[in-house]
Amino acid sequence: MSSNEHNETDNQVVPVTQTSSEVRLPNSQLPLHVLRRADVDPIAAGRAERQVSIMFLLSAVFTVLATITFFAIPVDKFIRVPGAGVTQASNLALGVTLGLAIFLIGTGAIHWARKLMPDDEVIQSRHSYASSNQIRESVMQEIREGGIESGFATRKIVRRSLLTALAVLPLPAVILALDFGPMPKNELRETLWTKGMRLVTDPTGRYLRPEDFSVGSLVSAHPENLHAWEEENHNLNARAKTSILVVRMTPEQLRTSQGEGWDYQGIIAYSKICTHVGCPIALYEHRTHHLLCPCHQSTFDLADSGNVVFGPAARRLPQLPLGVDEEGYLVALSDFQEPIGPSFWER
Repeated sequence: MSSNEHNETDNQVVPVTQTSSEVRLPNSQLPLHVLRRADVDPIAAGRAERQVSIMFLLSAVFTVLATITFFAIPVDKFIRVPGAGVTQASNLALGVTLGLAIFLIGTGAIHWARKLMPDDEVIQSRHSYASSNQIRESVMQEIREGGIESGFATRKIVRRSLLTALAVLPLPAVILALDFGPMPKNELRETLWTKGMRLVTDPTGRYLRPEDFSVGSLVSAHPENLHAWEEENHNLNARAKTSILVVRMTPEQLRTSQGEGWDYQGIIAYSKICTHVGCPIALYEHRTHHLLCPCHQSTFDLADSGNVVFGPAARRLPQLPLGVDEEGYLVALSDFQEPIGPSFWER
């Protein structure tokens, strides 16, 4: 880094007084500025340059190791870490290698700035905020000189090692995209609801009849085969798509539905999942027939096809058509006709 320092007063550059490794600003009350060893010793400057380059190159090595571990370590391999318990080996390896790669770029840049870049001290008088063209040109000239003094153009090993580290750093982000899994295809449009599927209460699993509902009643429900599906597949994915809210109102209060004859004597059913970001909804106001999402206050009118009346949700709640079977239990007449949950690129 340059050892020259100056005092800028009234836009004039004043040279500084320099004695060996000490620099004093004229008429300044600041303590003596001691030059760094790399400023006066070419051997120390070369050693610092090599240290910076090693950090950048090690960053590139750890980035490559992160890419290798993604493929080499099975996702079902777990290890016990003292103090942290059992963790997934692949996640631990990726975290350590990528963390070190980013850390070494940062420490290398800091070491570069502290040891090799200019270490000037400047005193500048305050003037009006509007700068003259002469000052602007002077600033641009200083920026250009700073770029030259930083050594980015002349210190080839530092420049090349930094560019190498930055070039390979995005590689794991591309590789990790492979972990997103297959495209959902029609999975967002298909649920466990089918024609004739009975409604059962959540979580008791009791079958529902129309006489179980009074005007204003609201019940959480799901299809009767949900628990069997969860035991077979060992996840809750189907629950997120099939959960519904069943409400009863008088036929006169029900203004519109999403299909002809989709209610049964004023009993209607809608998806329980908000179409904004997928929060579960259960705040029902009987007087207005509005359903409120507690996350971001999206509000849906259940008496009017579940349309949005307030908030950030972009589309209405999907409605499940209802009827009764031969034994008098409430059943679905079909699956939802619209995708469940938040809007996506097709909605």
